[in-house]
Amino acid sequence: MRYEDSIRQIKGVGEKAEQRFHKLDIWNVGDLLEHYPREYDEFHNLVKIADVKEGEMAAVEGVMACRPSIHTTARMKILSMVLEDETGRITVTWFNMPFLANRLKMGTRYILRGKVGRKNGKLVLEQPKMYSKNEFFKQVGRLHPIYPLTAGLTNHAVEKAVSDAIGSLEGAAEFLPADLRKRQNLLAYRKAIHDIHFPKNQLEYRKARKRLVFDEFFLYQAALQAIRIKNYKPSSHVMTQDKRLEGFVNDLPYELTAAQKRVYEEIEKDMTGGMTMNRLVQGDVGSGKTVVAVMALFLAVCNGEQGAFMVPTEVLAMQHKESLEEMLAPYGVKIGLLIGSMTAKEKREGKQKLAEGEWDVVVGTHAILQDNVEFADLALVITDEQHRFGVRQREKLMEKGDTPHVLAMSATPIPRTLALVLYGDMDLSIMDELPANRLPIKNCVVGTDYRPQAYRFMKDQIEKGRQVYIICPMVEEKEEVSLESVVMYSEQLKEIFPAGITIECLHGKMKPKEKNEVMQRFIEGTTDILVSTTVIEVGIDVPNATVMMIENAERFGLAQLHQLRGRVGRGKEQSYCILMYGKESKEGKERLSILAGSNDGFEIAREDLKLRGQGDFFGVMQSGDKLFSLADIYEDAPVLKAANEEAKNYAFDEITMFYKKNRRLVEKLNSYMGNVSL
Repeated sequence: MRYEDSIRQIKGVGEKAEQRFHKLDIWNVGDLLEHYPREYDEFHNLVKIADVKEGEMAAVEGVMACRPSIHTTARMKILSMVLEDETGRITVTWFNMPFLANRLKMGTRYILRGKVGRKNGKLVLEQPKMYSKNEFFKQVGRLHPIYPLTAGLTNHAVEKAVSDAIGSLEGAAEFLPADLRKRQNLLAYRKAIHDIHFPKNQLEYRKARKRLVFDEFFLYQAALQAIRIKNYKPSSHVMTQDKRLEGFVNDLPYELTAAQKRVYEEIEKDMTGGMTMNRLVQGDVGSGKTVVAVMALFLAVCNGEQGAFMVPTEVLAMQHKESLEEMLAPYGVKIGLLIGSMTAKEKREGKQKLAEGEWDVVVGTHAILQDNVEFADLALVITDEQHRFGVRQREKLMEKGDTPHVLAMSATPIPRTLALVLYGDMDLSIMDELPANRLPIKNCVVGTDYRPQAYRFMKDQIEKGRQVYIICPMVEEKEEVSLESVVMYSEQLKEIFPAGITIECLHGKMKPKEKNEVMQRFIEGTTDILVSTTVIEVGIDVPNATVMMIENAERFGLAQLHQLRGRVGRGKEQSYCILMYGKESKEGKERLSILAGSNDGFEIAREDLKLRGQGDFFGVMQSGDKLFSLADIYEDAPVLKAANEEAKNYAFDEITMFYKKNRRLVEKLNSYMGNVSL
């Protein structure tokens, strides 16, 4: 049996079972073997009846103390008996198994293992299995796999299918070189596959998991290395340093931070070094990435070249154009704008200016990517809010020039281990310092009973000439979710606040033009309170906004909350973030207290990754796309580091040769090549 064979080839899997496996996205043998257990049931030794604990699996030995009874309900028959040992008694129940009554005998000793529940205030052993002594003690210490299931598919059925598949598997030969396995202390592949499903103990499980996690990371890192090498080309745009740039820096109304200086030096070294730059600048909200990007654009313009600055929203594009003009127009730099909402005439004229070299820099959204947009000499491509753009989009923009330098910027702080996975095809610069004049945001975590006080505080701030954001997690009402609709919420606020206070709402279902108009009014200060969904996470810079209240804050990831919070604290005045939880939970409060206690995005990111795992980290993973079946970026950080180092030891062709022995892994490697960063 081979990985690519249909699961129908497995003994005992008929048409109905096949359909059920399909619901779990299991189509062939390879899918089944990568359907790893979600947990394991570990057989512990016998315990005394007095020591059993609610919610745990327990095995007890005792004597049947009274005759079994059968209680019939509308839905089932419940068989009950009482088991006794020297420490006490416990009721034992089986559901829809009345035939067992004939096997149970008074005074006979039994070993029973099942889940401990509670009924009418007393502990009950529910649906236990019966074992002979010999049978039971053989199992003690073993781990039994528990799989993710779907309706109609039992754990036993999955376990049996996996066991049969492993027993007859061909083509599971070792593919990693012996010296690599020795260096990293890795199991043979075949044994790892067996032991991840059927480990005899914790040690076997850990060794098996380490090997398979290493494989997942190694494959991915190999793909990243290949892409990195592909993008590492001699530059057609070797820049030279220019005195005008020094003048630009000296003329700034503030001193650059050490982090800004360091990152710009890294960028300058790339752009003057002879090879094409492919760099990601990662910085916290408000760390001053934009001015570094402006300096890079100015360097390109000083060298007679063009730059493109692509951002995810039209409002952000317009804001960036204004700030670039403010900074660069005194030096004769011509800035253009290309966004979807421009008139056909404006677009046509803009494209002409770009193609003829009249514009030195163009700021825009996806509109820059259109086929009929041409540059006279594109030397530098900058993408802001990198996680909002796919690799394909970045590459399409690069194709508009002759191997231009690429600078991606992200205000989503990501721990280095995760950055290694998401952006391993790029050089990484970290901006981990905020400008000195920034006042730290004051945070508080409160329940809904604080809302009247929050509204009074907002009113006070508005009377001082400030503005307010209120963030809601949903757009429309859903009966099953008791959260305020954005539209309804804003209407309610109009009744609560005085008539002179202007309130508007913003959500993702609005038309782009309408959305832009609402945002523009808030930017101009004609709107006092903006009630919004997370569409404002990127794309608005309003220094006058000093208060943000986030409703149902427990429903957001920490990093997203931090990103939202970054919309305030951009001016000279003290800013505040009110994190209001709708439903109190221990986990929710723990997460929110982390946020309240720190304004450091990188620290928050580490905690977020630790708490939430990699699954939906920052929303940066592509929808429906799970990179790894088993590996966890936080838990397995040491293995990730090792896989990254090992991938550098081999040429990509060598790695491809390793995997030729396993077609499934070759396919996975190829898929990574096309989907390797975000």
